[in-house]
Amino acid sequence: MTHIDRGTIGYKDELIRKLIHLTSLLIPVIYYFIPQSTAAIILGGLSAFAITLDLARYFSPQVGTVFYKLFGFLLRRHEVDEKKKTLNGATYVLISALIGVLIFPKVIFITAFAILIIGDTSAALIGRKFGRHKFLFKSLEGTLAFFISSCIVVLFTPKIGNLPEEFIIGFIAAFIGAVVENVSSGYVDDNLSIPLSVGFTMWVLYTIVLPNIELTLSNVPG
Repeated sequence: MTHIDRGTIGYKDELIRKLIHLTSLLIPVIYYFIPQSTAAIILGGLSAFAITLDLARYFSPQVGTVFYKLFGFLLRRHEVDEKKKTLNGATYVLISALIGVLIFPKVIFITAFAILIIGDTSAALIGRKFGRHKFLFKSLEGTLAFFISSCIVVLFTPKIGNLPEEFIIGFIAAFIGAVVENVSSGYVDDNLSIPLSVGFTMWVLYTIVLPNIELTLSNVPG
């Protein structure tokens, strides 16, 4: 049987990790109702705190002891590498949210970030539990779970005019996100690569397919 990467933490711990990951859906939900500038300030502060705490665990034995006692069971092997001093996934989620809020139109960010949270969670849980067939770097089952769940996300996230083309744009971006999630392993944290690739794909497709639709940082249905 072809070897499928099962991750570096147990499945129960993976489940807890992804349940925590799901709380990040509050970011696009809250952002829908507040200005871009306010969201950027909040996420900037949270990101700065998370980075500081995350790096402090490597340089301060006291901080590290408490940090690993509370969260160590949720961290993957590369997230505890003392040589590379890699940030953990939660910190990358906040950083990617800040970057996304700053560069993407609101309607694109909400979809791209929701795809990250729902798609990545589905891929991890389904892939680790039911993955049997190798596809690129991970399992076909996990990648399909990402794509299908992300397409469902596209059906419910805000659109500018609820045009059929907008849904097609979202589905194509979901496919790109599924592939990126699969190949990101070991190269770049997928909490960054997924929303950025999905967001830029949507932005380019909106420009090509719906050039007359106004895309602004605050453009969501009123």
